[in-house]
Amino acid sequence: MSEAISESISLFRSQLENRRFGDATLRILESVLVAKDVRSLLATRSALRDLLRSEAMSVVREISQKTADEKLCVVEFFVRAFALVGDVESCLALKYEALVLRETKYLKSHGLQVLHEEWLTFAKDSLDNGFYAIAIKGFESALMCIQSNNNINQVTVTMEEQTVNKIKKLRDMATALVASHSVQTQSAEYLKRKAIQEDPKCSSCSANTSYVASSMFRQGIKRRNMQKLNQSQAL
Repeated sequence: MSEAISESISLFRSQLENRRFGDATLRILESVLVAKDVRSLLATRSALRDLLRSEAMSVVREISQKTADEKLCVVEFFVRAFALVGDVESCLALKYEALVLRETKYLKSHGLQVLHEEWLTFAKDSLDNGFYAIAIKGFESALMCIQSNNNINQVTVTMEEQTVNKIKKLRDMATALVASHSVQTQSAEYLKRKAIQEDPKCSSCSANTSYVASSMFRQGIKRRNMQKLNQSQAL
């Protein structure tokens, strides 16, 4: 890692430690991610992801007693930051928190609530990236939004009925995928126990054995991040 990049990361860390969650800090982050070669960029992103995860956990605890506006501002900052460094899991997790905060804040303000399209987009992104459990929550929230609007307007539109059916199908798909991965995990655990019983020597290396589902999940995330990196370099 070059000296210039190390200095930029230190500056970004200083901004986080001073709790400066604004566009200026995000611009510093963007400047850090400008690397001439892939190896340097991957190393920089890895360092930044670790830094952001550590700071995000600390900050979220700090703002637990803050107002909804203050919480939303901080959470949305980290959503954008995690998106920049390619941390899909953290980005989606905090995006879910941001949507819940907005929904709570504007619950009684008609026209300012979270739209079902926003929940649907979030749920699809979660489904595409393999976060099936959180995708189910997103689809269910989208359905609740549509139901709430129908109760207010007392109108049932054919297009909305089609949307509801589409969302239910996607939710059922996510539910099936959760069950499928659960079966894969159970199968992996059974095979590991059986191997240990048949050969006690395997017990020493069992701690380093990855489950089938988690291994597939990590590989999928790596492939998606590399695709995003290649697209960024092409631009």
